[in-house]
Amino acid sequence: MIVECVPNFSEGRDPAVVASLTRAVRETRGVLLLDTTSDPDHNRSVLTFAGTPDAVGEAAFQSVRAGVHKIDLSRHAGVHPRIGAADVVPFVPVEGVSLGHCAEMAQELGRRIWDDLRVPVYFYEAAAQGRPLEEVRRLAPLGLAPDIGIGRHPTAGACVVGARRFLIAWNINLRTSDLAAAREIARAIRQSSGGLRAVKALGLPLASRHQVQVSINLVDFEVTPLHVVFDTVAELCNSKGIEIVGSELIGMIPAAALAASAGHDLHWENLRPELILDGGVMERALRSPG
Repeated sequence: MIVECVPNFSEGRDPAVVASLTRAVRETRGVLLLDTTSDPDHNRSVLTFAGTPDAVGEAAFQSVRAGVHKIDLSRHAGVHPRIGAADVVPFVPVEGVSLGHCAEMAQELGRRIWDDLRVPVYFYEAAAQGRPLEEVRRLAPLGLAPDIGIGRHPTAGACVVGARRFLIAWNINLRTSDLAAAREIARAIRQSSGGLRAVKALGLPLASRHQVQVSINLVDFEVTPLHVVFDTVAELCNSKGIEIVGSELIGMIPAAALAASAGHDLHWENLRPELILDGGVMERALRSPG
């Protein structure tokens, strides 16, 4: 039984804080930390770890606790949307575990976050009858009550916990500072605006690079393969006279997703073997002593 967890934290600039988050995972027995990705413009870090359900649930809590203690959301600035220090915590079934089991893990973690840390919790996707994350992001600032707890933690805000299938988080970086163009491209490709199925996208600025990016969550690469998304973005960029700098992977990517787009140049900037999720990686996670 293997579960993956991919918590997103509202800190991508302070290495000491990020180290405290990863240490909380590494010190949990039965869990393998697979990747940590931090971005200063987003001011956000994404951890990816896997292991047995009990161990992953414990590592998720310990990392959230570290985030709540170390991150002050009232001082946070970054281009990525967020409502909490430990912003989003999804559980993903990998092997021998159902999505329903992961939803139960999410519910259990949410109760523990409120009981022990006094951080209110929203649920999403399979832990909330399919409610999407973007709905929580949109409604929470308008007064949507948390599913567990009340109000907001003074420095940690709220936490969104859920269960979902595997998604691919990646960014297509553009050699321009035209944010309106990036937002127009994102709107054109995302499903909710009538674009590509299984695609969520935002246009975001990258001030440190003097660029913009189309930030993408591909929630089903079998419905819409990576190369279809990339080629569509490339066509839209060409029509605007904008050059693509490259694709930036956030976290892990299934080997099957790369195979489905074999032969297509996706201009990867940071793809490397240890980020490719396959049976060997999961076997190491299962054997991990912590």
